[in-house]
Amino acid sequence: MKTERSPGGDPTSVILSVDVDVADDAWRRVLDDPEQVCCETLTAAFGFLDYPPRAYEISVMLSDDARQQRLNAEYRGKDATTNVLSFPSGEEADAAFPADIALPLGDITLAIETVQREADTQGLSLADHFCHLLVHGMLHLAGYDHETDDDAEVMETLEIEILASFGIANPYSDDAAEMQK
Repeated sequence: MKTERSPGGDPTSVILSVDVDVADDAWRRVLDDPEQVCCETLTAAFGFLDYPPRAYEISVMLSDDARQQRLNAEYRGKDATTNVLSFPSGEEADAAFPADIALPLGDITLAIETVQREADTQGLSLADHFCHLLVHGMLHLAGYDHETDDDAEVMETLEIEILASFGIANPYSDDAAEMQK
């Protein structure tokens, strides 16, 4: 599924195209419309970021633990599954990149078994946890990280703000699980 949206509805502003590949049908059994959730979540989150006017695109693959483990091993040297991986494109909006082509921001992959297990273990709504991980992945594409305590604080503060705009409780608070039940 591919969707193009302009945050705030202004067609002259920044446009985000989201391409979603549901590689594992288990996602369809736990979410009503995973493509729509991805598009709406990423488009809304994108509105919190400061990108210059033009078209951008993000690809999302909703996968399983086996594929996620292979990707994690190949690209990060970690032979284990993980909930979300982000692969920034490294492209920048400069004069060398054609203005009439959507600038790829990168790819996000999520593993159904890990995401569901985490939600169950932490007592979280699967939909809320999924949205949190999409936002987390998108912020990585935008250059945010959590390698240092200061970087983590900046990234987490923005995640909390974005998620609050969706009505999702702070995922980093001790009582987040209780609030999301």
